[in-house]
Order: sequence, then structure tokens, then C-alpha cells
Amino acid sequence: MAKKESTFTSMVATLVLVTGIAAAALGFVYDFTKAPIEAAKIKAQTEAITQVLPEFDELGTSYKVPSEAGGDSIELFPAFKGGELAGTAIKTYTRTGFSGFISIMAGIDKDGNISGYSVLDHAETPGLGSKMDTWFNNASKPNQNVIGKNPTTTNFTVSKDGGDIDAITASTITSRAFLDALRRGYTAYETNNKNTGDSGQ
Repeated sequence: MAKKESTFTSMVATLVLVTGIAAAALGFVYDFTKAPIEAAKIKAQTEAITQVLPEFDELGTSYKVPSEAGGDSIELFPAFKGGELAGTAIKTYTRTGFSGFISIMAGIDKDGNISGYSVLDHAETPGLGSKMDTWFNNASKPNQNVIGKNPTTTNFTVSKDGGDIDAITASTITSRAFLDALRRGYTAYETNNKNTGDSGQ
């Protein structure tokens, strides 16, 4: 029996078949993992909100507001205790990090002070920029600590630029970006409260 010759048509048909099978497999994996990934994101977000806010017993409906600098919107999560506002969590961001995008969940208490923060996403240098997780939350070093402070009365820029906050050692760019994200989030919070007539103060 003579061996069947390969033709251009048969090669194209084989390529299409292989590509189709691969695409179907990728689609199946995506559909299979989409729900668990989304659930994990929601869980991490809820944990971050709990971490950055004072004690609360009910989380209100979140809403998004445009960033003052354009681009992505900023999401706010009001939280209540006994029916009264306990604080607002803000999912904010900056694109000015040493490695670009940084996402932060910041908490603002009912008096307008920063109650906590959690770094959600970043690609800063390990051992340097990554220290923002804890650097700005050190009660024993008030010049670098942002907790309990209000951006309207404390200059949330690094001291090297004339501000009130000490930068991470050897990571001024990351520090500037972190504080930019906090200011951006606070501006969205403050603007929204002015628009709704509820200053929370």
C-alpha cells in the first residue's frame, strides 16, 4: 500500500484540529477555575476590609467613583455598627510605583482618620518597596505611621518632598506611590461625602 503524501490541505486541517482542541481545553480550564478565583478575590477583599476598619457589624452596598486623576475608578465600602456609620473602606490605587501598579485597601473611620490599610497588589522590589506592608503602620515611629492621621491636617507626602511622612529607607519612589494612592482614595471619599452632604465628621 502506497504511503499517503502530505499535502498543504492536510497539514492545514491537522493544524486547525490541534488548535481547536487546545482552545477547547483552555476554555474548559478557564470556565472551571473562574468561579473559585472570583470567590478567592471576594474573600481576600472582605478580609482586607475587616482588617482596615474599626469594628462593624454590617457592610453597606459598595459604589465606585471616578478617580480625580482619571483612569480606573475607586471603590468605596461603607460599614455600619448599630445602624450608624463606623467607617469606610476604600479600594484605591496608583500607577506611580517603582514597578508600576499598586492597589491598596485603606480604611477611614467615622472621624475621617486613616484607620488601617492593606496592600492588595504590587510588584515592588522584595525587601525594599515591599516593606510598605508594615512601614506605614508602625506606632513606635510616628513620623512614618499614617494610622490615626487625616490627610487634611497631615501632609501625606514624603518628608524629602516637604511632607510629614518618612519614606521607606532606600525606597522613596515606592513611598511616594503608596502615599499617592492614599491621597487619591481620600480625595474620592471626601468629594463623595461633600456631594452627598454627609461629611462623616
